[in-house]
Amino acid sequence: MAYGIDEKHIAMELRQLRYFVGVCEAGSLLQAAGRLHVAQPALGQQIAALEDEVGSKLFERSSRGMALNDAGRTFLEHARVVLADVERARLSVRDSTAEPRGEVVIGLPTTIALAATVPILRACRERLPHVRLKVVEAYSGFLTEWLQGGRLDLALLFGDAPEPALAKRALLDERLALVTDASGALAPARISLARAARYPLILPGREHGLRRIIDQACARASVELDVIAEVDSLSSVKKAVESGIGSTILSLASVAEEVAEARLRAYAITDEEMTRRVVCATNVTRPATAASAAVLALATELIHDMVKSGAWPARWIGSGR
Repeated sequence: MAYGIDEKHIAMELRQLRYFVGVCEAGSLLQAAGRLHVAQPALGQQIAALEDEVGSKLFERSSRGMALNDAGRTFLEHARVVLADVERARLSVRDSTAEPRGEVVIGLPTTIALAATVPILRACRERLPHVRLKVVEAYSGFLTEWLQGGRLDLALLFGDAPEPALAKRALLDERLALVTDASGALAPARISLARAARYPLILPGREHGLRRIIDQACARASVELDVIAEVDSLSSVKKAVESGIGSTILSLASVAEEVAEARLRAYAITDEEMTRRVVCATNVTRPATAASAAVLALATELIHDMVKSGAWPARWIGSGR
């Protein structure tokens, strides 16, 4: 038996996915029909056919419009990944000598985003003018899941432990620091973890990656911390420290601006385990486009230059620079 590809059927399926996403974003058939330039009855038929194909209703319909149900929200995640993969495939077959173009989605943890977002955006604007960069800021754990699921093209993450479907390239090790308000007496620029433990601390919750590094280092050193509050918001932690409520432990890069403005003080913790590795990760199951490869190279170059200049206090361990 010969097997072939029904190109007409594939085109219909992709069109249905685009229509489905369009209705999700518009909230009604009427609004979506105008945006998609298709007649409302035909659009409704396509959505109904898609629901028949997946074997489940995807919307709750009412006089106010169409809202996704639980099945629809699940299907939307997959539909966006499929459409993104089709776009990647289309871009990948363009002339290899052409200037990179298209959308690239990069994930950055909050503490990295503080140091890297503006330089990456500026350089991308100047050197990759046809690339539309989308920056997603979230916890490293969420970014890992989204990269594995295809929602991101690349991400900067913490830790080089193996993860399913991910390729990780180590970039740098950054030292953690005790961060205090600016009112106290000056202390040495570097202190031990045991001395840092004397300060009342505001730290993220125990499930947070930074907190796990701190707790593991304390357990090995038989050091007990005085944690007076747990706060997961980086901006809130820094505001609380600046107001004198307590101190915290963060990377030097994440408080560089406040330290430069004499709003906070930071003291590098000398214990070897009080470091955090930053890696650049990609999904090995989804081929890179010319645009995503260019952004990866550009981001790596920029971060290396920031470390070399001291703008990002860290030790560069990446290769090829």
